[in-house]
Amino acid sequence: MIKSMTGYGSAKETAGGLEISVELKSVNNRYLDTSVRMPRSFIFAEDAVKAAVQSHISRGKVDVFVNVSFTDMGNADVKVNEPLLKAYVDAVRHIADEYSLPCDLTATGASRFPDVLSVEKKDLDAEAISEQIVAVAEAALQDFDRMRLCEGEKLRDDVLSRLVIIDDLVTTVEKAAPKTVEAYRARLREKMNEVLSNAGIDENRILAEAAIFADHIAVDEETVRLRSHMSQLRAMIAGGSPIGRKLDFLIQEFNREANTIGSKCQNSDIAHVVVDLKSEIEKIREQIQNIE
Repeated sequence: MIKSMTGYGSAKETAGGLEISVELKSVNNRYLDTSVRMPRSFIFAEDAVKAAVQSHISRGKVDVFVNVSFTDMGNADVKVNEPLLKAYVDAVRHIADEYSLPCDLTATGASRFPDVLSVEKKDLDAEAISEQIVAVAEAALQDFDRMRLCEGEKLRDDVLSRLVIIDDLVTTVEKAAPKTVEAYRARLREKMNEVLSNAGIDENRILAEAAIFADHIAVDEETVRLRSHMSQLRAMIAGGSPIGRKLDFLIQEFNREANTIGSKCQNSDIAHVVVDLKSEIEKIREQIQNIE
């Protein structure tokens, strides 16, 4: 199956005291360009996330958004600054004694003094957390791939339908080419009759001139190569992704053959067919820009 370069995927999971969410989206790009945005305190997992992306995607501009939050405080310790707390208590008692005031100090009140309590996070297990983040990223990538496969099927169907049209147009060119030679031979005989006034026409000369003309406008090689390219394109699509770059190169060969046919044709009807042929090739070129 072929895949589109554009897509979106997301996944979320809560485990080990962490809530992890991953979203990713991509647009067309010639090469793989991955950008990961995540909380600075978890930046150690960035390379692992990029590696997961590279295992699924060969080209495209991919933006990955990772959000990690703690679901409980089991990962943190609350510390009491004992020397500072003692200094606060002594100061309050001194004020009470010195000015004959009631000392109504409570534990709750003392804990509210500046810098008495501090929260210290325990050391994070970077390896374990990286594995959790990558697991969620893999789930998001699977969701992402499902969307790309769906889009890829639409692209495949459109390209194959246009190949059928191109095949019909090539057949039309092949049928029209001999008629062009016959018309040329008739015009040549008519002109020679006018010039020589039936004084004696060398039929062999007419045949020789017609043969030279037929060789000049022959498009057999081009139509054979076009059919070969079409067969190759169908085989590549059946083989699956990633084929975008190869298709891009192959469609250039389509254009080359169509241009040669256009330069050789001496018939307005064939010229119109070649215009339609180039139009269909261009539509395929536009579609394969979206294929991975």
